[in-house]
This record gives sequence, C-alpha cells and structure tokens, in this order.
Amino acid sequence: MLVISQSVSIPDDEIDISYIRAQGAGGQNVNKVSSAVHLRFDIHGSSLPEFYKERLLALKDNRLTKEGVIVIKAQQFRTQEKNREDALQRLQELVKSVAVVQRARRVTKPTKSSQRKRMDSKTQRGKTKSLRGKVQF
Repeated sequence: MLVISQSVSIPDDEIDISYIRAQGAGGQNVNKVSSAVHLRFDIHGSSLPEFYKERLLALKDNRLTKEGVIVIKAQQFRTQEKNREDALQRLQELVKSVAVVQRARRVTKPTKSSQRKRMDSKTQRGKTKSLRGKVQF
C-alpha cells in the first residue's frame, strides 16, 4: 500500500509493475537482467478521491497518457528492488504534488515612492550609458 496522506492511500493491486531490461551502457548485466521498472497507474480506475483524480488528469506531464494512465520508468539503479522503490516514490511525489493548493495571488499596486525610485534609477542608468558614446570635439 502506497501512503499519500493520513486519509489517502493507493492499494498495491491498483499499481501495475513490470520489469524490463534497462537501456544504455552496463555490459552483460544490462543484456541479461531485467532490472528496470515500468510502473503504470490508471487514474480513472483508482480508488483516489475525485479531487486527486481531477487534478492529476489536468496535469501537463509527459508521463500521463491520453487514456489517463501514469507511466513511470525507473532504471537508475542496478537492482530491481531499488528501481521499484524509486518508481513508487516518484508516483507518491506526483500524487502529493497535486494535493497542494496554491493560494490565489492578490493583485497589489506598487507604491508611489517605489515607482519614483524605479524611474530615477532608470534615468540615472540612461545618463551613465549616454556618457559612454564617442567624444565630439
């Protein structure tokens, strides 16, 4: 069971894990051992609350397919177990990230003095740059 928060968790039977051969250099170990992990998690068929499902489906993430399946490939480590833990941790972080609701930004106006300071510094900078030109006799 993958724990997301105190009240939300994902049962193991909803997470599909398959083992594949890792890509890249590594000699005989890469050619013989299926140590990479291919994790698939179907959002529509999960027991997550609707809030999580909606936020996950709205993500602009290349790990999310059009069918609403999260696909994570972990091949950083040499052993299956470490890659499996890495994939599960990445899934957990992804689901936790959608639970955080960002506060709406309140629009504020800059103060008169800050506007004046900004304009004064721009004027001063312009004068400094104008002095860098060619000298005319």
